[in-house]
Amino acid sequence: MGIEVKHLYKSFDKKPILEDISFKVDDGKILSVVGFSGSGKSTVLKLISGLLEKDSGEIITTGGDIAMVFQYSALFDSLNVFDNISFALQERKDLRNKYTQKELEKIVAEKLELVGLSGIENKFPSELSGGMQKRVSFARAIVTEPKIILYDEPTAGLDPISSTLIEDYIVRLKNETNAASIVVTHQMSTIRRTADSVLMLYNGHAVFEGTPDELCKEETPYTRQFVEAALDGPMKMN
Repeated sequence: MGIEVKHLYKSFDKKPILEDISFKVDDGKILSVVGFSGSGKSTVLKLISGLLEKDSGEIITTGGDIAMVFQYSALFDSLNVFDNISFALQERKDLRNKYTQKELEKIVAEKLELVGLSGIENKFPSELSGGMQKRVSFARAIVTEPKIILYDEPTAGLDPISSTLIEDYIVRLKNETNAASIVVTHQMSTIRRTADSVLMLYNGHAVFEGTPDELCKEETPYTRQFVEAALDGPMKMN
């Protein structure tokens, strides 16, 4: 089933952040949520993951784990790559005694191979480039075999080549896991390379929903302004 959101509302201090947002993401598909800063993109992820409580509406998800990939990797600096990736398997009450050490090593090795980083289990985050840290965070996210993967600005702070590599791994993980995925981004390259569908938010409202091709071709004031990164248009920076 994936993710289905119906008539979602959220406000902070009586200020509306999301108003009547609805969308669906099937298993094995990627939805890109786009919009200017402050449009409510990251709030959508936090509501789906349970980090925030909605005011009203429905969030229906496939049973199983929901993985969150944070904007700046959020790795534990004091832990090596192995312990970062296996953290949930070692610390979660429902998983703590499920795996032997050899099984943990096999699982971590498999996840690192999926993100093209075999053999770095003993390295620490400070020894890795930003792009490598991001890929380790991907491996950590999928270690529990999630049915849903949420990415918050996954290419933030990366150079264009590293961004392309990260985009390719987002698609690869979708294909490998068949997870329903949401990618919050403002980068057109990420939208074009990863997304099956696009939802554009502005001032808490959905102002466009369609495919990446439709986003680029549809001549509305909102889509034109976003694609052209124009200052003039209906959307104003907060």
